[in-house]
Amino acid sequence: MSVRIGLDVGGTKILAVAVDGESRVLASERRPTGWGADAVVDGIVAAIAAVAGGAQPDAVGIGVPGQIAPAGGVVRHALNLGIEQLDLAAAVARRTGIRPTVDNDVRAAAVGAAARMPDAGALAYLNLGTGVAAGIVVGGMPWRGARGAAGEIGHVSVDPAGPLCPCGQRGCIEALAGGANVAARWRRPADLPVAAVFDAADAGDPEAEAIRSDVVWGVAAAAQLLVLTADVDVVVLGGGVSHLGERLHAPVRAALRQAASGSTFLTSLDLARRVVAVPDGDPVGAVGAALLAVPAPGRVAAGV
Repeated sequence: MSVRIGLDVGGTKILAVAVDGESRVLASERRPTGWGADAVVDGIVAAIAAVAGGAQPDAVGIGVPGQIAPAGGVVRHALNLGIEQLDLAAAVARRTGIRPTVDNDVRAAAVGAAARMPDAGALAYLNLGTGVAAGIVVGGMPWRGARGAAGEIGHVSVDPAGPLCPCGQRGCIEALAGGANVAARWRRPADLPVAAVFDAADAGDPEAEAIRSDVVWGVAAAAQLLVLTADVDVVVLGGGVSHLGERLHAPVRAALRQAASGSTFLTSLDLARRVVAVPDGDPVGAVGAALLAVPAPGRVAAGV
């Protein structure tokens, strides 16, 4: 049986899965992410061994934050992993004997989400985490753009009078809806700052209500932008912030309907209907990394 392994490497956890030819998850492993290149590689290698169960996989794919050189496997500026530059593919190959395919984590998650929705010809995965970015998939394959930047919409300004973004603009989508910027505006200790803001808004806190409105508008604006620029069939909300579920999704759909209410053109696009959520607990990032994995033509010597 053909088995691929995919890994979703984030700032706090590494999630590995083994999948069969039908993208069914056969085994999974979750472990904390270490800090720095050596610790990250150690965690990846251990997670691969755990889901491989002693067998040699046909291919390994890794989704990781940062800038990824096309077809190279070099990761740059993965700052939340403590990595400035690392040839991740080569480092994992030396330890496991198989060279992995390395790609951006949001792009991998988009591929995984598309596999769950085979009837969608074009799909955008909107990752709502510390920052905001999207991956676009057409015909099951990621659309990278001319320089690999397709979907980097976090720093599109949608409100010139909005909150200041670290990039220097005001009202960027990421300044409105990114978890790090929400936490900076909220200024109160919380393990899950966006959820804390929504809780306080539900309790009537006016500052929280204002921040919550910005989050909802930022997500709605991102979804509208993805439909208007790429005309995707569906925008899938994923990432940590999306775990708010209908507390986020319902007002986002309402905001999209409100934005379209004065425009026959926008109404015809049925924006609200196109926004859906990742099924809770579905490891789309790891599954997508497995699907992107290219079987190696040969093995390299492990432990070199």
